[in-house]
This record gives sequence, structure tokens and C-alpha cells, in this order.
Amino acid sequence: MLEFLVGSGLAAAAGLNAWMPLFLLGIVDRFVAGVDLPAGWSWLSSDVALWITGVLLVVEIVADKIPAVDSVNDVLQTAIRPAAGGIVFGAGSSAETLRVEDPSTLFADNGWIPIVVGVAIALAVHLVKATVRPVANAATLGLAAPALSTAEDVSSLALAASAIFAPVIAGVLLIGLVVGAVLLLRRRRQRGRASVPGA
Repeated sequence: MLEFLVGSGLAAAAGLNAWMPLFLLGIVDRFVAGVDLPAGWSWLSSDVALWITGVLLVVEIVADKIPAVDSVNDVLQTAIRPAAGGIVFGAGSSAETLRVEDPSTLFADNGWIPIVVGVAIALAVHLVKATVRPVANAATLGLAAPALSTAEDVSSLALAASAIFAPVIAGVLLIGLVVGAVLLLRRRRQRGRASVPGA
């Protein structure tokens, strides 16, 4: 159960910011005693991976705060965030330690299941984010972009950190995220109906 909470929290964080949980997992594996990724995922804490994810994290944080650029970034991230969610769910839940030299083991022992679950969670969070952001930008003439982006970054960091260090708190944050998303989408649907004459 804790493994599922760890993986789910990391995957949801990736749905908000693809690089935040990847970078955090690498940093924690590298510098925090007692936290070790499975051997198949230890590449996340390599120098190359930390530099790449660190630079991409900064790029995403900056791009996501600029109106219109944030929407383009969301389109580009439609494939990246779910892929990151699959990686962090697999790595964080310790459910799979794939060996690149033997890809047949992926399907032989159902090791692909955690990755698919992570992809699905990250994709769902990303789609909500990508749906809400253009509406908020249009309603506020882009003024809300920096505040929303900062809230998403803080939420991604909180989800990823709590998933690693306090999985039960990550579960509570995930429930809050789901409830918030449902309320936002419901409110948007009601406003859409109210704006249609005769609805």
C-alpha cells in the first residue's frame, strides 16, 4: 500500500511538472542516507541525469509562468509528463528494476504495470492542468499564469517530497488534488451551461 502511495504521489507530481519528481528522486538518492533507488533506476542520480533534469526543470518553471508560452509548453509536455510519471512511479514504488539489456523481462513479470499506472496518473493530472490553464489565462488576460504556475510547482514539490518521506501525507494531498480537480471541472461546466442561452 505504501509503495502505491509513493508511486502515485510521484506520478501526480510529474503531471504538474515533469522534471520536479525526477530531479528530486535523483537528488534524494544521491544525498539522503537511507533512501536508495532500485539498481535499475539508479541512473536518475547520475551526474548526467541530474544536470539534464535540473536544466529542464528550470526551463519548465520559467516557461510555465509566461502567458501563451505556458499553453504551448502544456502541449509539448503532453507526452513528457506521462512518461515522467511512468518512470517515477516505477522507480519510487520500487516495483520494478528493469535491466535495459533484457527488455523481455518487462512483459514476462508484469513489470510494465507500475509504469502504465504512473503514465495514467500523470496524464490525468496533466490533462486537468492543460484544460484549466487556458481558461484561467483568458479570464485574467494572462495575469493568473505566474500565480497558477507557482502553485503548481509548489504542489509538485510537496507531492514528490511527501511521497518520498511521508507517503500517507502524499495520499492525503492526492485526495485533495482529485477533489480540487473535480470541483474545478464541475464549476467550469456549470459556467459553460450558464453562458449558453436557453441552457
